[in-house]
Amino acid sequence: MRTNIEIDDKLMDYVMATGDFKTKREAVEAGLQLIKRRKVYDGLLALRGKLVWIGDDEAAWAKYRAEQLAKVQAKQAGLPFEG
Repeated sequence: MRTNIEIDDKLMDYVMATGDFKTKREAVEAGLQLIKRRKVYDGLLALRGKLVWIGDDEAAWAKYRAEQLAKVQAKQAGLPFEG
């Protein structure tokens, strides 16, 4: 999408000098991506302390790893796997 915007020249000069941007467009897009990532991160932080894990972590991961290994071994042997 083509958009014309007014950007503070000193700010743009500073960003271009300190960043690894070849164009002003790259710098602006990097800033927009940063805002997007920050919103996602803020959403994750909002969940802090609200999620509950019930069960034995080690047992669950051991079961998962065993299932994945069985799938790989079945595939290598050319057998169908219905774990």
